[in-house]
Amino acid sequence: MTLFDLTGRRALITGSSQGIGFALARALGGAGASVVLNGRDAGKLEAAASVLRTEGMTVEIAAFDVTDYAAVAAAIRELGQLDILVNNAGIQRRAPLEDFPEATWHELMRTNLDSVFYVAQAVARGMIARKRGKIINICSVQSELGRPGIAPYAASKGAVKMLTKGMCADWAKHGLQVNGIGPGYFETELTAVLVADPAFSDWLCKRTPAGRWGRVEELAGAAIFLASGASDFVNGQIIYVDGGLTSVV
Repeated sequence: MTLFDLTGRRALITGSSQGIGFALARALGGAGASVVLNGRDAGKLEAAASVLRTEGMTVEIAAFDVTDYAAVAAAIRELGQLDILVNNAGIQRRAPLEDFPEATWHELMRTNLDSVFYVAQAVARGMIARKRGKIINICSVQSELGRPGIAPYAASKGAVKMLTKGMCADWAKHGLQVNGIGPGYFETELTAVLVADPAFSDWLCKRTPAGRWGRVEELAGAAIFLASGASDFVNGQIIYVDGGLTSVV
């Protein structure tokens, strides 16, 4: 089990005050890493950090806007050495594509795509100097699949998939492993409306071979694997944790 031990590693997880980001921080902290929670709301971050500290984890908070290139650069300089980065921050916006507002398109791309480039570039520079590092970009089943009303979101997540492969192409030679996790449909604060919609839940459970929604704790294994020595020769890959959704038609 030493292959999966993260003791002595320091991990930054963006968008981690709640939902999937918080679950990933808990997973890495439980495997021994010290974790840095990120978001824009310092109060929410401190509340989330308090929960993890009561579970015996070493936790810091870093409140900065991942869509602001200068703020990212300053925050990463201040944080210092990071061994693991999880790019999780993201938003969803729904509208028919023909009516999708231009401003909303740019908001979504800044949050879901630009932030991945900004934070990974800033963190990777230190990893390259040390000749080691793990970067995990949170993709989606929409990195592969489309649905009505979310074409811009799918475009952003498809781009994150290819950016992950591009990071591998540039940075693997420096000792970095860059991979992605593609979650399926998980019960979180952001999907509560869909979970509560009987028609959507019925469709999803019939569409998913596992026959149910995912639970955020079920992302822990993939995250620990990709953050640990167990994945030292795994690079540029996307692991879909989706109950089989992307495997069937």
